Amino acid sequence: MHRYRSHTCGALRPSDVGQTVRLSGWCHRIRDHGGVLFIDLRDHYGLTQCVVDSDSKAFPLAETVRSEWVIRLDGRVRQRPAGTENPELPTGQIEVYLDEIEVLGPAGELPLPVFGDQEYPEETRLKYRFLDLRREKLHANIMKRGAIIDSLRRRMREGGFFEFQTPILTASSPEGARDYLVPSRVHPGKFYALPQAPQQFKQLTMIAGFDRYFQIAPCFRDEDARADRSPGEFYQLDIEMSFVTQEDVFQAVEPVLRGVFEEFADGWRVTKAFPRIPYAEAMLKYGVDKPDLRNPLIIADVTDEFGEDAVEFKAFKGVIKSGGVVRAIPATGAASQPRSFFDKLNDWARSEGAPGLGYVVFEEEGGQLTGKGPIAKFIPAEIQARIAAKAGAKAGDAVFFAAGPEAKAAALAGKARIRIGDDLGLCDKDQFAFCWITDFPMYEWNEDEKRIDFSHNPFSMPNFDRDAFLALGEEDAEKILGIKAFQYDIVCNGIELSSGAIRNHRPDVMEKAFAIAGYGRDVLEAKFGGMLNALRMGAPPHGGIAPGVDRIVMLLCHEPNIREVVLYPMNQRAEDLMMGAPSEATPKQLRELHIRLNLPEKKG
Repeated sequence: MHRYRSHTCGALRPSDVGQTVRLSGWCHRIRDHGGVLFIDLRDHYGLTQCVVDSDSKAFPLAETVRSEWVIRLDGRVRQRPAGTENPELPTGQIEVYLDEIEVLGPAGELPLPVFGDQEYPEETRLKYRFLDLRREKLHANIMKRGAIIDSLRRRMREGGFFEFQTPILTASSPEGARDYLVPSRVHPGKFYALPQAPQQFKQLTMIAGFDRYFQIAPCFRDEDARADRSPGEFYQLDIEMSFVTQEDVFQAVEPVLRGVFEEFADGWRVTKAFPRIPYAEAMLKYGVDKPDLRNPLIIADVTDEFGEDAVEFKAFKGVIKSGGVVRAIPATGAASQPRSFFDKLNDWARSEGAPGLGYVVFEEEGGQLTGKGPIAKFIPAEIQARIAAKAGAKAGDAVFFAAGPEAKAAALAGKARIRIGDDLGLCDKDQFAFCWITDFPMYEWNEDEKRIDFSHNPFSMPNFDRDAFLALGEEDAEKILGIKAFQYDIVCNGIELSSGAIRNHRPDVMEKAFAIAGYGRDVLEAKFGGMLNALRMGAPPHGGIAPGVDRIVMLLCHEPNIREVVLYPMNQRAEDLMMGAPSEATPKQLRELHIRLNLPEKKG
């Protein structure tokens, strides 16, 4: 017999009754029934109930065993007595009567019990992550993560993609977040950077003549933690393709994501054909460029209606005169809600920095739609009807209003849409609702510096005639601000999974794109000379995307926090409490790296 086990703790079935077996694992739970001990033994594969009584020679040692001790057990498989079966366990029909016990690894006092579903502070869970990972839910999340990554790899290979590995030690490049720097011992005063993404390398791989690349790529960014973002490092499904249009990227990526989500959906529905929503439409209808389409409410613009001379609501008129807008958020069935529902929404809007959230409740009187509420008296009936039609409101519904500068009004309306949908129970939650957001603006006006700036990704190809683009001058500011980019996001349930783009592969177009934003050729050469040099030597049209693996797993595990699907995450201060990172370097290490510390003075 094997030194430690003949079977795993999830393997035994009624067909094994009568066999002598050997199991090894952790003591998940121990129950003392007065002369009879029940030990639930757990390993990676499952759990088996083991029984030992005072007649067994193993009983004296069994009485000393405690939770999470690692032990080896020898015994005979027998049928559980009638009425004691556990249908929730694959091994629930049998138990093992013990003849022998060996303690392989005793455990001290546990700071974090493994048995049960108790909640513990995150700092404790992260410091003792190895214990936390023994718990059933987290253990299952990590195993599902591995299965999801396997599925992604398989589907990418089936789609004709080849997996490559790109460097981890590379040069610093401005990607929008801070780099993690690694000092070079052999090049004093110089530093490598950990890649924020393999962006330049994957483009260079296309220029090198490879056609379809993918990688489960580690990325490193010195940025603050969020519920959907780990500090320090994360993984993405990095993709790049040559000789493709934006539509080709969609056709390649959509089946992969849809297939993975269908495989692990656990009964939830998955969008069959991902709708394409232009950025401007998303900002108007949903107030955000990552809309949650499980919410059926659609925002409408009612600036023209409140700008009518017949409307006497001065607060909104003042907003419109100063260049602002008014957005209407429908609230289906809200007319039946108590006054406290409306008051709470008003209080919430004030907590968001708005003066409030005006509203009209629509009812039917004499066959006519009639508005009631604090501001209804300032709005003539015919304009109320126009507002209701635009917002898709009918009798029994309410319409809330957000007013202000366009960006602020859109943001408030977007947040109100989510809150109203949740409060009224309108959202169809049991689904994964995907969409593409397209046609992002290439440029935006920087009000602080009074100049045109890049809106999002400066390396995207502008969706504009090449010759006309190269001919643009300072007098064409309005035309420039209307240029869209071949740039797209993929969104699921209000979470941005990735940004992508058709890349700007023409050096002349790239130089012009940066010049419009105020960056001279010398700056472009200094920061991106290597990429420009490669583009000048024959670059194919290419594009790609990089969906976040951690966020995909988070959605499929129905977890609100990304740390629940990462094996060894850091805390919100980018600290590894278990391993003690970051840590101080020794004087010898600093001397070898030619580094002298200049630490900030400690306060107090």
